[in-house]
Amino acid sequence: PLFYEISGLDGKKILVTFDNDVKKIYDCVSLLSEDVFYPLKDEALFRNVKIDSGGYGISWNEEIDLSEAELWINGILVEQAAEPDR
Repeated sequence: PLFYEISGLDGKKILVTFDNDVKKIYDCVSLLSEDVFYPLKDEALFRNVKIDSGGYGISWNEEIDLSEAELWINGILVEQAAEPDR
């Protein structure tokens, strides 16, 4: 699935909404030990995450990115709250 919406959360986590309305939280903490992801320790950069053109990945800058497959496979499903009856 492609990305619909993404946002940085506290604790170096990302909330991802896919185009099928599935929401997952991806924890980036384990990535921070890798050299390429080390700059994400900077909170301003971390929160500047964007969806790549086409929706097949996310990126923070030209060097730091993740694929939609990584987030889909390793993200934790967010339970959807039931819509109230109207």
